[in-house]
Formats: sequence, C-alpha cells, structure tokens
Amino acid sequence: MDTARRTTRIAAGLGLLVAVAGVLTGCTNAVSMTAAPSADAAACAGAQVRLPETVDTKYAIRNTNAQSTAAWGDPSAAVYHCGVAVPTVSDLPCFSKGSVDWIRDDRGKQVVFTTFGRDPAVQVVIDTSKTTPNVLQDIGNAVDSLPKDGHECLDPSQVQG
Repeated sequence: MDTARRTTRIAAGLGLLVAVAGVLTGCTNAVSMTAAPSADAAACAGAQVRLPETVDTKYAIRNTNAQSTAAWGDPSAAVYHCGVAVPTVSDLPCFSKGSVDWIRDDRGKQVVFTTFGRDPAVQVVIDTSKTTPNVLQDIGNAVDSLPKDGHECLDPSQVQG
C-alpha cells in the first residue's frame, strides 16, 4: 500500500513538472532564428553583451533561440545576426553611420544592412514599415566593438575608373 501511494505521488509530481514546463515554454517570447555560420566567434559574444535593450526608442529586445542573434519589437521591427559572411567587394551602396560602415541592400519592405570592414560581420534586417535605419545608430556601440579588417566604404571620387 505504501508503494502505491509513493507511485501516485511520483506520477503526480512528474505530471505537475511537465505542466509547469509547458506553461513556461508557452509564455516565452523567444524569436525563432538561425545562427550565422561564424556566430561562435568570440567577438560576436563581445558585441552581443553591448546590444541595447531598446531601439528606435520603442522596440524592446526579445529573447531569441540562436547564438549571436537579437530581435527588437513584437513582431520584429529589426533583427540582428553576428557572424555572417564578411563582404570584401560589393556594388551595393556603402555608407558610414557613426564609426561603422554598412552595405545597404533594399528588398522591398525590408532593408538588409551588412557591416563592411568588420570581421566577423553583422547583418541587420529592418522592416521599413515599422522603423528606420536609425536602428543602426542605436546598435552602433555594440557593432563598433567588432575588429576592423582594413576595408572601408569609398567615395566614388576615390575609385579610379
């Protein structure tokens, strides 16, 4: 009889544990993302801890399920990946925002910005219906901590043709 009570208590305890885990998992606001190929770079971890809690004064950072990623807003107004492929040459527009150079790739409602001259590289995707490229200024301190690789945006007058 003692064994039957113990078995019932254990089963009830396990059931409660499973229920609590289910509730906690259902309450998370984690954004499902995929880590970039070099997301495990130490420099990405250093930049990650410098990311702001809020961008564009209104979009709060959310939890993500992938290394070296971030998302702001619900639904996401901006997403961040560190460890993407490092661009060395591009025919896309290149500009400086603060002390960081960025390549801009317009894709309709989204604009993809990739750092230029940083290794590892960062990619930020902005939903233009919700926010503006000013997000780049907000994350600038974090991205500026990434090592420079010697490449930089050039003014058209600097390019011989």
